[in-house]
Amino acid sequence: MTIAQTTAPVGTPINDGLTALDRYGKLTRPDLSYTAEVAEATAPIYQKVKHIIPEIEWPALAPTIHAINKLKKDRNAVILAHNYMTPDIFHGVADIVGDSLQLAIEATRTDAEVIVQCGVHFMAETSKILSPEKTVLIPDMKAGCSLAESITGADVRALRERNPGIPIITYVNTSADVKAECDICCTSSNALQVVESFGVDKVFLIPDKYLAANVGNKTDVEVLIWDGACEVHERFTAQELRDYRKIEPEVKIIAHPECPPEVVAEADFAGSTAHMIDWVKTKQPEKVMMITECSMADNVASETPEVNFIRPCNLCPHMKRITLDKILDTLLEMKDEVIVDPVIADKARVAVERMINLKI
Repeated sequence: MTIAQTTAPVGTPINDGLTALDRYGKLTRPDLSYTAEVAEATAPIYQKVKHIIPEIEWPALAPTIHAINKLKKDRNAVILAHNYMTPDIFHGVADIVGDSLQLAIEATRTDAEVIVQCGVHFMAETSKILSPEKTVLIPDMKAGCSLAESITGADVRALRERNPGIPIITYVNTSADVKAECDICCTSSNALQVVESFGVDKVFLIPDKYLAANVGNKTDVEVLIWDGACEVHERFTAQELRDYRKIEPEVKIIAHPECPPEVVAEADFAGSTAHMIDWVKTKQPEKVMMITECSMADNVASETPEVNFIRPCNLCPHMKRITLDKILDTLLEMKDEVIVDPVIADKARVAVERMINLKI
């Protein structure tokens, strides 16, 4: 395992003792009428989502989308939207879209002072870890994650005490305090490479037991697990996929590796959210089923109108806490700022940057 040095210096952390509201002030709520100006300004956006959002619904969404896009300029802010956001957010107001780590990395490359994280809490923490000099806001502080909440930093310390010498790899879908206690992070797309990079016969891959099992099926390294899971992906079953194939024999099924191994085995392709999106855009199947959080299918469908999406809809209740109205309130009131203890952030940053800079 070869680890390169960090390629860019970390910015100076905010340490002024002030809240985001203190630093930026509160703005007056704009008029949210559907005017001719709003209709004209948002028309190009609607063209992106017209296959997904009925025309009759657009006048209810467009004023808030327009207001948010204006506020971003006033606040020198960027909006990061995870692939699981609804289309009105993903295509309407997002500046950067992608998976959680991709968003955090791209945020370090912007000149914006403010990051609005449209995703769940651990994602906002990761953005703050990599951009400590920026103000990071999340539209709903209660947007959690069943997987991230399945393990704590104390759990990792206990795991290390009981298993000295065994490397501990953490999926990026974990809290800052968990990242701080681990050797390196991984994503669903590079987990296999990270596991094999240590050159040892045994590693822990935490906390997702299904991701660990799916990686373990592809390597001679013994992959030890933690009993955590994503409540969305865990609900899919292999029998469900077989039943769908009986109804739609021509459908191509692609699954996320957070699904149980028997589900992955039934799929035509398995990969991260980014890899699933690329697969659909490249292969352009006549019919496809994405075995993951169902808003992603909506977002990809708007970009690939020739593909027929069959949607087994498992929604993430935590992701769906993020709404246009909450994004607007966040930018107006500069509330729900995400803070990470500097000591924890420094240690967690090491684990994240080891993965980013890993030479395989």
